[in-house]
Amino acid sequence: MKVVTEDSPSQRSVQWAATMEGFTLDEVVRAHRNSVATLDLSDQRVARSTSRVAREEYSDQWLARGATRAHGAGERAREEEPDTFRTCFERDRDRILHSTSFRRLSGKTQVFVFPDDHMRTRLTHALEVAQVATSVARAVGLNVALTDAIALGHDCGHGPGGHASEEALDPYVVGGFDHATWGADVSLRALNLCHETLDGIRNHSWSRPAPLTPEGEVVSWADRIAYVCHDFEDAVSAGLVNADELPGLIRDRCGASRRQQLGAFINAMIATIRDTGVIGMDSSHAEALAAFRAFNYRSIYMREASQLQAHRVVGMLRGLVEHYAAFPALLPEDDEFPRDVAMSPAALAAAVSYVAGMTDRFACRSALTLLDWPIDQLPNGIDR
Repeated sequence: MKVVTEDSPSQRSVQWAATMEGFTLDEVVRAHRNSVATLDLSDQRVARSTSRVAREEYSDQWLARGATRAHGAGERAREEEPDTFRTCFERDRDRILHSTSFRRLSGKTQVFVFPDDHMRTRLTHALEVAQVATSVARAVGLNVALTDAIALGHDCGHGPGGHASEEALDPYVVGGFDHATWGADVSLRALNLCHETLDGIRNHSWSRPAPLTPEGEVVSWADRIAYVCHDFEDAVSAGLVNADELPGLIRDRCGASRRQQLGAFINAMIATIRDTGVIGMDSSHAEALAAFRAFNYRSIYMREASQLQAHRVVGMLRGLVEHYAAFPALLPEDDEFPRDVAMSPAALAAAVSYVAGMTDRFACRSALTLLDWPIDQLPNGIDR
């Protein structure tokens, strides 16, 4: 038996290192020693069909009338050359997926601050919205890539601590802070996304004007379907509500489990769109969805402990904004929000942008470090 010392690599590490350069066969490097996967691209029809232009032309034939078409580089604030292989909306989806704003969603509250491992964050919420939205879009002939891009990016403007961050940042933004518009106009601006993608993100909330595309409207529905179902599941897991408390109207029409509920709402949307051409849901399922959301508001979002959490988030974030505005030299260099004199409009705008981008934990650590914030006044997890 080989003796492994602290400074000697393990057998597994040696095996991993052995695959560093892959495996060469006929001057082609492969990932696996026994790889046999090959494609026959000798047929020129196949070769041509894999290009972006050919796929754009093909999609014109199978997309429903009224669906959004992808052409060239798309309509962007700054003109770009088209990609060789990806459509403009596929590029948008990829840019969002690799963005800092999207990655930070993993550290931002969905319902519970500092959730247990299996509970939703803003990131997992976005992924579930994308699954619901693309399931609908694919079934009714909409542009799946555009739908996916809007869904993945729809919450990139959220601040730390959930919707309480909007109340916290409201006083510092002309017209108030809205995560939907902030995401499209600030958080994701540097990505130079297509007009249709930004419009869907900007207007995904039901309180906003309707998106300009049917894909954007599908995401608006998918957002509500996803969070109503998964927020209830997380609340049951946390012991805040009992599954048996769900009103009979909801259980009868949509079932008691998240799987049943998602299936019922998604299939209802697909059937309604196919029957009427309207992006919506039949009145029976829509009534159940509204009742489900109302139940969550009463039992989860508006409960006393949630309101206390929100109060703590508001105080903490406002304290951070005002501190950074007073000491703008603490802010990172940013071409869009340059450092400025203390409490100037530019310094305040930079402070809001910086605080809005924080994850929950970074905001809490910053409050402790910079403001000497009382630890018992920080937002906390469900176990405290």
